[in-house]
Amino acid sequence: MGYTSNSKYMPVFEAKKQIIEMGRRMYAKGFVAANDGNISCRTGANEIVCTPTGVSKGFLTPDMLVTTDMSGKVLTGRMSPSSEVKMHLRVYNEMPDIMAVTHAHPPIATSFAIAGIPLDKAVLPEQVVILGSVPIAKYALTGTHEVPDSIAPYIQNYNAVLLANHGALTWGRSIEEAFFRLEEVEYFAQITLNVYTLLGRANELSCAQVEQLMGVREKFGIETGGMPVCASGETNVKDVVSSAEVSSPKVNLTSDSRGVDVDMSALVKEITGIVLKRLKG
Repeated sequence: MGYTSNSKYMPVFEAKKQIIEMGRRMYAKGFVAANDGNISCRTGANEIVCTPTGVSKGFLTPDMLVTTDMSGKVLTGRMSPSSEVKMHLRVYNEMPDIMAVTHAHPPIATSFAIAGIPLDKAVLPEQVVILGSVPIAKYALTGTHEVPDSIAPYIQNYNAVLLANHGALTWGRSIEEAFFRLEEVEYFAQITLNVYTLLGRANELSCAQVEQLMGVREKFGIETGGMPVCASGETNVKDVVSSAEVSSPKVNLTSDSRGVDVDMSALVKEITGIVLKRLKG
């Protein structure tokens, strides 16, 4: 996926090629449905290439992609850019070194966004180094200027953000890095769901261990990501659930050495109830 150039900006033809490939991967992984999601890449000091509105990310072609300036004005392209390009532009304007942005609705991460639970526990070394902590931006109406305003507080210090009742947004120094961070967000969400909800316990990384990993992060040249919540002992599902002001009284989740007793039908019903409760208010 690499290219050789003296410029820090990717050539337009290469940007289009990589956006199409990442759109295909995004669709294949089920991170988007129908025409959901959007991808962009910075190709100049005042220019980005982005996906258009109303097109599946799994079936993009070069002629569909749109070039805009940093205010969102269309420079080239026969289609209209996504209405959500506003949040991409906000990222680029806040962080000049960022070269790509991806937005999708990966199911598990989006469920956390709907439930109001940030992905901020230190449970995986790779998560601490590559991704860090993933906060939740307050709800904003899709396609409006409220969305970029909602993510603005997190852009400079993090690598990803969950959008309340909406999905996930990631950015990076290349299209690959932005997309890999999107994969990491969904994987992190899956692991978090497994250990805290299905298993009911997690041996979180200690603060000393997290400090060591922050040193590793620095060696990789990653300056953002925030500090995940660390602990010296074990944390069970009650700690995570209470932070979101939800509970699961119908699901028996034990957190000792005797094992876990999970009624899957009750679990699904309970999670559905939590999501519906959040959607209603």
